[in-house]
Amino acid sequence: MHDHAAEYDRLAALRFLERVQLGDLERTRRWIAAEERREAERQRGLAARPPAPEWLLETGIGADRLPVYVHVGDCHMTGKRCLGVTAEQARRALYEQVPACPHCQPDKELGVLE
Repeated sequence: MHDHAAEYDRLAALRFLERVQLGDLERTRRWIAAEERREAERQRGLAARPPAPEWLLETGIGADRLPVYVHVGDCHMTGKRCLGVTAEQARRALYEQVPACPHCQPDKELGVLE
């Protein structure tokens, strides 16, 4: 004899499992979509960021904030008080005796040797 009730219970359980898994899949797809939006926003932010300056003038502390070093733009030894400057402004600072950073040596790159 065939037990139709047992078959129905098994089918109902499988349908329930399918609904649970579809819910899990939809939630995962929402997470993926949200992560893709965050990554797209991050990429737009990176693309909109102005280029890093090629030369930096590091200033001292105090009211006058006089220049203390000239750096190449990507120097890892820069302080927090740096201004982006043009190559001509960096050369002028070096000619005016603002020291070149001993690590990145902007004077060599700019052709300004003492």
